[in-house]
Formats: sequence, structure tokens, C-alpha cells
Amino acid sequence: MKITTICCVGAGYVGGPTMAVIAQQCPEIKIIVVDHSAERIAAWNHPDLDQLPVYEPGLKEIVAAVRNKNLFFSTDIDYGIKAAEMIFMAVNTPTKTKGPGKGMAADLTHVEACAKKIAAVANAPKIVIEKSTLPVRTAEKIKEVLEDNKSGFSFEVLSNPEFLAEGTAIADLYKSDRVLIGGEDTPSGKAAVDALVSIYNRWIPQDKIIKTNVWSSELSKLASNAMLAQRISSINSLSALCEKTGASIEEVAKAIGMDHRIGNKFLNVSVGFGGSCFQKDILNLVYLCQTYGLYEVANYWLQVIEINNYQKNRFAHRILSFIPEKIQHPTVAILGWAFKKNTNDSRESAAIYVTAALLEKGIIVQVYDPMVTAARMKMDFELLFEAQKKTKDQVWEWVKSDMNTIIWPEKTLKSGPNKGQIRLCAEAYDMADSYVIGSAYFKS
Repeated sequence: MKITTICCVGAGYVGGPTMAVIAQQCPEIKIIVVDHSAERIAAWNHPDLDQLPVYEPGLKEIVAAVRNKNLFFSTDIDYGIKAAEMIFMAVNTPTKTKGPGKGMAADLTHVEACAKKIAAVANAPKIVIEKSTLPVRTAEKIKEVLEDNKSGFSFEVLSNPEFLAEGTAIADLYKSDRVLIGGEDTPSGKAAVDALVSIYNRWIPQDKIIKTNVWSSELSKLASNAMLAQRISSINSLSALCEKTGASIEEVAKAIGMDHRIGNKFLNVSVGFGGSCFQKDILNLVYLCQTYGLYEVANYWLQVIEINNYQKNRFAHRILSFIPEKIQHPTVAILGWAFKKNTNDSRESAAIYVTAALLEKGIIVQVYDPMVTAARMKMDFELLFEAQKKTKDQVWEWVKSDMNTIIWPEKTLKSGPNKGQIRLCAEAYDMADSYVIGSAYFKS
């Protein structure tokens, strides 16, 4: 099948950058990125490229070169689906908050809705590609939904998981360690795989493209993220031991990393991993293992998250231990709210949990991050409170001031005579009694 038009459903951190690079590398192919969110699409179409909804080094330059040439952003989902021979599904798959698997399993509501929409409006055979991180055998359910339509058109479902690291997504897309494509071992399945391979071959060497069955592809993504998160929790757990014994975690990490069997990647001690993927994918993996009766395996992977939570709590308590009791209104500055550098994504950032712990003790927290908006920070806390089952009136009240101060309600405080405050300002460092940089704590 010759691909002339591609549609990507979902204009987020995966869909936007991925389609931008494909558009750049395949100028003869029309790329249509669609999303229900009019606000998000408007941001992608904004004339000021600094207003793009996703920040990635190098992204705005690519968008500037291809937008409205062969890359288009639209809320007209039906049009995108009808126009394309190949459709990428890059929709959100959060952890379920209710029903079977609550708190662990992936919520496939958006995936199922996307599949139903494709089935309802398709006007010809389509190649449908899973780009979101999904549980094993999700492709089977997607195909059932697609084939339950009355159109009579055929659909091929492929798995093509993304292996992007936020902050280096464009570089990762240009020089991928591997491109994984899972498809059915049938003539039509192989033809669909070859069609996708022909697109990636425009800039990815053939030996970097791996063809597997669909289930191996789906599981490889979960396993990959789990292994990366495991390394972070492993080195963080050793940092606690180093602090007790007088060893240097930097020296220990260097010694470990020089073993060629281990390598030095992901051995930097931190406050803990964040982002939308690691915790969600490990919980998904745990749920899958429990579903198949592999409880020992499930418990093993669950400990990766337990250590991550322990590290965040330990870091917050360590900050509190350094603040003298004589200070009436202690102030701590958090320099950076996103979960890592070179991104504006703050989902599951360690800064959220550390700040919440400080605020509960009546600490004034001043935050500086040039890439994260006050509205996003407010949303992060509302999501945290929702998870903690706090009511709406317990969240906070906005106080208008030059500092854009948010006052933490007294009734949410566990101890301390003061209200915790969080301030968003450019002078967080200068105004703080004490401040936090990365994983180190310093007294001014």
C-alpha cells in the first residue's frame, strides 16, 4: 500500500513531535494531527512558536519548517481519519481510577473511543498503529472493535511503541536506538508492517528496525520502562545506605558504572523518577502479572515504585531536618517544577510530592520554573488532592498579589502554626532562607 496521507489521533507529547519529524523526513506525505482539544490544536497552530503546547529542544524549528506545508493540526478528527491510509493512535492511557484494576491497570477508555471513531468513519481499508503504551494484547481488542463495524473495510493493527525520552525526544527520533514494529504473520499483516518500515527507512537504518509479533512489541515497551525505572530506584536505594555509612554515592555510582556489564546510564542519584510513563507502566506491568497469577513477579516490580516513594519522602524529611526551629516563617525554594530538564511536562514530578510535604509542615515554598505555568502547577496539586481524596474546598484559595501567591488552607495542614504558601516567582533563590537544587540541599 502506498502511503500518501497519515493521520495521528492525539496531539500530545508523543503525537506532536513524532509527526513533526515524519513530516520533515517525508515531505511527499501529508500529515494530519487531530485532537479533541481545541485549545491544544490552537497552541500547535499559534504563530508564536514559543507557545507550542510541548517543549522539546529543536521541535519549534521543525514545526516552523513543515507546518501548513505537509504538517497540519486540526480538531476535525473525521476528516483526518477519512483522508489517511495510515492512522497512529497516540492517545492518553492513564492509570484507572475506578473499576477492576483501579490504581494499577491502564485506562483504555481513550483507546477504545479512538478505535470506535475509526470504525465509524473509515471509508476505506486502514492501517491502524498503536503508538501509546498499552497492555499486552490490547491490539486484539482494538481489532475486535474495528471489525465490529458495518462498513466491510479491512483493518490491520500494528504495534509501534515510542521509546522517546522527554527533553531529548527530537534527538531520539532522529537517531533511534531501535524502531519496533509488531504485526500479524499474515500476508496483509506483513504488507502493513512493510508500509510502516518504508516510512522509517527514510532516515532510520534497516538494522535498527525490529519486526516482531504484536504481543512482543507491546510487552517490550512496558519492560523497557520498568528496567529503566528499576535502575533509578536501585541507585537511589544505595544513596540512603551511603548517607548512613559515610560512603559517597557519586563515587559508588562511578565504580558501578565502569563495569561494562552494567554501564553508567541511569546511575545518577535523584529525588526519584517522575513523568507520565515509569510509574504508570510499572503499575500496569504489576497488574498484568497479578492477572496471570505471577504474584512474586508482581511484588518484585512493585518494590521499584515503593523505593521511589521512599526516596521522595526521605528527601522532604531531610530538608525539614535542616531548617532551624527558631525560624518563624521558613522559606524553601524549589528550582524546577518539571519532572526533568528540557521539558515542560510536570506530570508525577518529584517536586509535587516534596512541595506538598513541605507545605503540610507550614513551610513557605517558592518555585521557579520558566517552562511550567501557574495553571499547570495548580492542576498538578488538584490531581494529587484528588488521589488523596481531599474535597474541592480543601484544595486552596488563590490570593491576588504581586507574587501570585497560593495559600494552602489551614485545615489541610498536619502540623505547624503557619499556613504553607507556594509562590511562583523569578526571584525564588534570592528570597529563600534555604533552597533546593536537584537532589542536594543547601542552607543559605
